Amino acid sequence: MASLKEIKNRISSVNSTRKITSAMKMVASSKLHHAQVAIQNMLPYENLLEHILKSFLAADVEPKTIFDQERPVKRVALVVFSSNSSLCGGFNANVIKMMTKGVESLASELGKDNVEVYPIGRKVAEKARKLGYKVMCDLSDLIDHPNVQQCIDLAMELGERFADGEIDRVELIYHHFKSAGSQILTQRTFLPIDVETELQRDHERDLSLNIATQKAQEYLRKKGRRQRQTGEDGGVPPLNDNFIVEPDLYTVLSQLIPKFAHLMLYTAVLDSVASEHAARMVAMQTATDNADELLRELNLQYNKSRQQAITSELLDIVGGSVNN
Repeated sequence: MASLKEIKNRISSVNSTRKITSAMKMVASSKLHHAQVAIQNMLPYENLLEHILKSFLAADVEPKTIFDQERPVKRVALVVFSSNSSLCGGFNANVIKMMTKGVESLASELGKDNVEVYPIGRKVAEKARKLGYKVMCDLSDLIDHPNVQQCIDLAMELGERFADGEIDRVELIYHHFKSAGSQILTQRTFLPIDVETELQRDHERDLSLNIATQKAQEYLRKKGRRQRQTGEDGGVPPLNDNFIVEPDLYTVLSQLIPKFAHLMLYTAVLDSVASEHAARMVAMQTATDNADELLRELNLQYNKSRQQAITSELLDIVGGSVNN
């Protein structure tokens, strides 16, 4: 059995670690709040623009653009979002696992040289280079400082390469932020625009909570079931597809598609950043809870050892007085 001094030193060590995890949890909670505000401010514009464009493309209008037409796939680009730092649970591991699985699946069909990776985040960039993938750029600073202009530049680069036939499909891999207790790992088609699938995409979010507890998650599940039963989807009302196009179809699409493309990338960045902070908050909360439990066990062990030592000394004293 460990001595009283060893147990006391371990209690002090666990206390110090608990202070760190508790502070990191509060910092992550504050950053999560700012990320939620950023998403909340952007969502009305993003949802309505997406709904207008995809309802427009889904309607029977001609001619179609090259950005919403399927074609034989010979080269694929994956835009993968991760964090720049660790201590966020399985956040990065899950993204890297999906990226690895996707690259291997595509490489078996197209060849490894025909699969390109655009890493956004230091963790996924390091892993992609280590595995020998074809890494096109490194936009790790976009995670620390989400920037619309960088998203516009990346969207333009991907759009030009897609239009020129250099790549035939672009996929996004990121965590979709639904609430502080729910982040969904998502693989979403960026180009060509998948109208039928994306029109039915889940837009439900809960940006009011930043508590990642079991009760909060149960509340989200009950809320989802209640909305499905009552038909309250909370989405944008459907638009009439009787479009009157002014000045002409090409001009309208040439304005809507680039805006939607860079906005989709910016949304993915905000989703990934918010999911990272939520995952770190949950991980640090779990670590703090584990430290509390460990402290209770160590204190109990310390008190037992202390009582046992006192009892042994009393027995020695009593035994010595009897012998005398």
